[in-house]
Amino acid sequence: MFLQNEAIPHALLFLGIDGVGKTTTARAFAMASNCTAVKNRHLFFKQDAPSIHSTAQDSTAENDICPGCKSCNKIEKGNHPDVILVEPTGPYIRINQIRNLCNTLTMKPYEARLRVVIIKDAQAMNPSAGNALLKVLEEPPDRTVLILTAMQTSDLLPTIVSRCQHIRFSPIPGNHLKTMLMEKQGAGPEDAEILTIMANGSFSKALSMMRQMKKTNWIKRRAWLLNEVELLPLMPTPFCLAFAETLSKNKETLTDSLEVMTSWFRDLIVCRFHPAKVMNKDIIEKIHKSSKKMTVDSLLSKIEYIRLAQRNIQLNSNLRLTLEVLMTRLARA
Repeated sequence: MFLQNEAIPHALLFLGIDGVGKTTTARAFAMASNCTAVKNRHLFFKQDAPSIHSTAQDSTAENDICPGCKSCNKIEKGNHPDVILVEPTGPYIRINQIRNLCNTLTMKPYEARLRVVIIKDAQAMNPSAGNALLKVLEEPPDRTVLILTAMQTSDLLPTIVSRCQHIRFSPIPGNHLKTMLMEKQGAGPEDAEILTIMANGSFSKALSMMRQMKKTNWIKRRAWLLNEVELLPLMPTPFCLAFAETLSKNKETLTDSLEVMTSWFRDLIVCRFHPAKVMNKDIIEKIHKSSKKMTVDSLLSKIEYIRLAQRNIQLNSNLRLTLEVLMTRLARA
């Protein structure tokens, strides 16, 4: 839209859950803005796959979409001098990163028609970094666009939010995500169905679980997780602590494991009011049976405890202690 109308804002804020293509779209924007081979640059965005050029090669509109010019190749490989990616180092984007960015932006772009700065997970900026970025947003450099990505506006300073034009990314529809997993990643129909359910509209989450599925049987792991979670209220404290210790030892699967628990408690609520919207449809009978054992208030509390633990983990808190507190709370809620 912006390229087609040639009215590009100096700052964009891409909002949505992780894994819906915010950073991929930001790179595509940079490619479309600087492509040296394309006639109609806005056509870059008329495609579904994460890779711009894989779709471009299938195009029948000759010269409409870039076949792989020098500029686009550099951006795709991450070594274009005027497409700058800023992302968290550890849990935060620190003030020194923003100061270095500000120094870079005092100079003219090296070769790009339009310099693009992508600040990934902008909610990770600490207050001093956020305030330093404000100076750039208030006095934007020439031929430069800043693209910030975040999950929601409430995670950012209001002064930053007000200086950006917002674009919201919806979760990827289930049928689309399933097709992508089967056609682009080689997943079988049954595995793709389960991954789609658990990913909840996030392509990156689906890929993460798919990688874990190749190492171990993720469906069996889900069954084990849900069985342990159901046992928590019936078991003594040492059982809860042992479960927390087991989860803490496998950091690769921890994020997905916590999301599985969240989807489980969510389904226990949803099945009472809108059974058709249950996510884990393959275990619907188990969901109906377990739902009768807990109140809605209790289930909401459990979901909030998991979300709190996830936030604490992102802030680099003690992993085992965080999980021990979580399991103790889940047992008592």
